[in-house]
Amino acid sequence: MSTLNRTVELSMRAVNSTKNQEVANRVEIAESMFSRMKGLLGRNSLEDGAGLLIRPCMGIHTFGMKFPIDAVFLDKKNRVVAVIRELIPNRMTRMYLGATSVIELPAGTLNRTDTLPGDYLEIA
Repeated sequence: MSTLNRTVELSMRAVNSTKNQEVANRVEIAESMFSRMKGLLGRNSLEDGAGLLIRPCMGIHTFGMKFPIDAVFLDKKNRVVAVIRELIPNRMTRMYLGATSVIELPAGTLNRTDTLPGDYLEIA
């Protein structure tokens, strides 16, 4: 498979530096058009600690997904623009014009980490 079409699997972490809370310890990156469109489709679940960083991205959908997710939209400085908790399958979010990326997470992650708009995430 070409590198343009695959999701890059890295051992990156996402930490809410405002709250000093780890949001995810295994973040994959989807940057190609194909990997961004595919997102989490075809998976049966998303394990605790996992996440998918999609960039660029201002809005998402869960059409065809099998499980609910949390989503945290970030601006270019990784400031949280919006949070969506427990987004169930076959729904879509609105477009967040200030967002440049989103991290899709297991449902319940944002409540556990108390991640809110205005917080900053470090992704490394």
